[in-house]
Amino acid sequence: MTDLERHDYDVVIIGAGGSGLRAAIEAREQGRRTAIICKSLFGKAHTVMAEGGAAAAMGNANPRDSWQVHFRDTMRGGKFMNNPRMAELHAKEAPDRIWELETYGALFDRTPEGKISQRNFGGHEYPRLAHVGDRTGLELIRTMQQKIVSLQQDDFAATGDYEDNLKVFSECTVTELLKDSSGRIAGVFAYWRETGRFLVFCAPAVVLATGGIGKSFKVTTNSWEYTGDGHALALRAGSTLINMEFVQFHPTGMVWPPSVKGILVTESVRGDGGVLRNDTGSRFMFDYVPDVFRKQYAETEEEADGWYDDPDSNRRPPELLPRDEVARAINSEIKAGHGTEHGGVFLDIATRRSPEFIHKRLPSMYHQFKELADVDITKESMEIGPTCHYVMGGVEVDPDTAAAANVPGLFAAGEVSGGMHGSNRLGGNSLSDLLVFGRRAGSGAAQYLARIGTDRPAVSEDDVTAARNRAVAPFGREGGDNPYSLHQELQQSMNDLVGLIRTAPEMREALSRLQLLKDRAATLTVEGHQQFNPGWHLALDLRNMLLVSECVARAALERQESRGGHTRDDYPTMSAEWRQVNLVCSIAPAGDGIELAHQPLPKMADDLIRLFDRGELSKYLTPAEMAALPVGVQD
Repeated sequence: MTDLERHDYDVVIIGAGGSGLRAAIEAREQGRRTAIICKSLFGKAHTVMAEGGAAAAMGNANPRDSWQVHFRDTMRGGKFMNNPRMAELHAKEAPDRIWELETYGALFDRTPEGKISQRNFGGHEYPRLAHVGDRTGLELIRTMQQKIVSLQQDDFAATGDYEDNLKVFSECTVTELLKDSSGRIAGVFAYWRETGRFLVFCAPAVVLATGGIGKSFKVTTNSWEYTGDGHALALRAGSTLINMEFVQFHPTGMVWPPSVKGILVTESVRGDGGVLRNDTGSRFMFDYVPDVFRKQYAETEEEADGWYDDPDSNRRPPELLPRDEVARAINSEIKAGHGTEHGGVFLDIATRRSPEFIHKRLPSMYHQFKELADVDITKESMEIGPTCHYVMGGVEVDPDTAAAANVPGLFAAGEVSGGMHGSNRLGGNSLSDLLVFGRRAGSGAAQYLARIGTDRPAVSEDDVTAARNRAVAPFGREGGDNPYSLHQELQQSMNDLVGLIRTAPEMREALSRLQLLKDRAATLTVEGHQQFNPGWHLALDLRNMLLVSECVARAALERQESRGGHTRDDYPTMSAEWRQVNLVCSIAPAGDGIELAHQPLPKMADDLIRLFDRGELSKYLTPAEMAALPVGVQD
């Protein structure tokens, strides 16, 4: 196969979003030759759609904030299903990662005193989100791209080659992870999207930074790249996925017109004073505050409105509950017949803030609604509804090194990894998660390389041949399904049967449909040739989407409780016994489906559990766990 393009690197990063770029920067700064493989154009990663800000307990808006408070909020938001070590590292290190971005050239909004401004978001006790208007993700990507350019300039000064130690391969898609005979990562197999030509990257360390799975659902905020590539690559390589039943439906996506249904409406609207109303104009969120949060949220509109100016004397508005609670409340209002003409509810900031404030703080939202829906949000309410946004589940990783389970040389960071967010992610925790664990993944890969030294694994030519044959197989078939029709059926099935509200019969039906879709996908037919062929690209993506969708459906059927991003109509409450269980997905030994196993949730260290009082812990823990609490937990 002499026509294959071949490259040798120390570290290959798959994904050029926030976690991928931060991992690449770290690996390069630790002296490792690094390649970044980017499915879309460089700079177009889905991180740019993260609008509200990056959560970090810097204490700029309220000096009472601290990493301990941030840790508590994260655990509460995840309903105590989080990996506590990941939540701890994230809360402790997020401020340093934000300040570090400033040294790269990030231009955050400022307080009158000149500090980084921090805004309110759902589930966060204090204003904690560092932001750039409502375009924070874009600034994060711009800043880290500029850092990569500066590192390339350093290389040019030293070697005369800008790409000597750090190179970006844009519009390139990875289809397989390659291992040696002992099971270690040896490289990746990929293709150029433009020409269809194949590439092999030989590298002993690979970092997955591929984002989420949202394109398996019909209504989603996610862009076209989010087809579960990293999740599926890890599974097929022998690693495991955890928490896949927990899929976050963001409460506020556009619902009209149909062409833009699902596009994200940032939580910043609610953080800056926006409120939710039903068709009668009622602020219905006061009716949906769960008992576990009741002490922390306002009971009247007067108290809620007073919180914005005097948070020490008033409790938070219920519009700022964690996303899973808000999404379920909106869904309940719509089902009860109190929705809008187009099947959503109203999000009102026009009567709450001045046009000048809205233009300054929410410029992207103003333009989005004006251009896409002909709605002036300084004068009118927005119509919004829940939309598939984020998967809390992902590759099982070591919290400190981001090393993936069972596969030496494989690492994962960002949305493709699991554990950090538990059953529900707080808004703003994603961007800081990308930075904290992107850095740790890059560092973990560099440390792994130091341990193996010159004992680098070799790519098997038989594996390369097999990967190529799988990639071109759709061209050799006749009479099979069209990839586009199959994708539409998958999205509709996941939306209808494994969506925001779930039942056992519906999920069993979903698994039956998924099996039929997998059988049909095995005979998909693609016409034309490999150049500029989006139908072929989708056929390859469907292999990943079907595998990951099965993980979601099987785990959701297995978990017999409602928690965070997983709501069962037939098991409507949280179960302390189920909280102790991580559901772990792996490829079945026969290689033809998903195997599910129960695994104990990692225990929280004594110093961390003492940050909570017994009354709160009793809402989540079993009697046996309560009896075993360490000395020092307050009543």
